[in-house]
Amino acid sequence: MRQDHKRLEGLMLFSEVATHLSFTLAAERLGISRGYLSERVKRLERELGVPLLVRTTRNVRLTEEGERTRRRMDDIRRTLLDLERHLDPEPERLAGPIRLTAPKLFTERYLLDICHAFESRHPAVRFVIDCSYTSHDLTLANFDLAFRATRTPPENMVARPLLHYRHCYCASPDYLEAHGRPETPADLARHRCLPWLGLDRWDFASGDIEVQGPLTLNDHELLKRECLKGRGIVCVAEYLVDRELRDGLLERVLVEETVGEQTIHVIHPPAVQQSERLRAFLQFAWSSFI
Repeated sequence: MRQDHKRLEGLMLFSEVATHLSFTLAAERLGISRGYLSERVKRLERELGVPLLVRTTRNVRLTEEGERTRRRMDDIRRTLLDLERHLDPEPERLAGPIRLTAPKLFTERYLLDICHAFESRHPAVRFVIDCSYTSHDLTLANFDLAFRATRTPPENMVARPLLHYRHCYCASPDYLEAHGRPETPADLARHRCLPWLGLDRWDFASGDIEVQGPLTLNDHELLKRECLKGRGIVCVAEYLVDRELRDGLLERVLVEETVGEQTIHVIHPPAVQQSERLRAFLQFAWSSFI
């Protein structure tokens, strides 16, 4: 029995490596050392008598047996996730974990308050939140629900729209007084723009353009902070700066060039509806935006 347990553990570890095709990424996700993970997978290959991976100094790829094993392990992981989602210890009392993945910005602005409000009504519920912009496959990843800004939710998932918003371009009054107000997107070539890391092309109604500036960041709050200090123009979600716009700390620019609406959906596998705990939280989250 102990040997079976160890074999299953090894297969689960291999499955994580096969998903990412990287020992480093898999080890980070699992919270274990890369060396330990590599040794466990090697031991599994010795026990099974077949190579599952081809390792080079640059990458990892699956052998034919490895690909077959990965597919079977994907089925097992889906079964285990469905089992966990259906386990409501006391149907009349909501209890247990709710595992969420959501963008950091949405989590800070909305999701944490929603979770705290729900937990105050159901103290036996606990939340595990992954703040990232990674689009996880919920049939395999250890999350129950995902909150994502997308125009095309996965067809094999249930997606319910929660929040409609636009991106806006804004700057501080001090910046605009010192540098002037851009009248067209082309004017931004003469301005200090503060883009998000990897998104140095901004969308406008008249077309997208490449922007440049003294600083590029991958944190929306830091971008807003720099903007408030008069250090440049940003393009951010309206709900990040709605209070600052209302209080006059920031001003919109290029309003007529604002592009179409985006939508944040709550996304989940169909099986989630069979869990009273998750169904109750879904309804609670949705009602928070009505």
